[in-house]
Amino acid sequence: MDAMADLGPVPGPTHQAKEFLAYESECRGVLKPLLAGLLDTAEAAGWKRRTAASALMFLAAQQVSDASRGTAGAALHNREEAKP
Repeated sequence: MDAMADLGPVPGPTHQAKEFLAYESECRGVLKPLLAGLLDTAEAAGWKRRTAASALMFLAAQQVSDASRGTAGAALHNREEAKP
């Protein structure tokens, strides 16, 4: 099952990145229900919510780290290979 297909569009920012607090707050507000839905889906599949949240924090940090090293393409490639 591809639960991610049901996310729908993610609204873009209305604040500029230089307005850091408003920009960050808006981003959190947009992502919060998406994250809650993903955690609900993982929990319904049998994963402990705390474990899924921890895994997401790790993966998010890894994405930022990979992007800063210029290896985001490799991360995308690995994700594509993992698809059934």
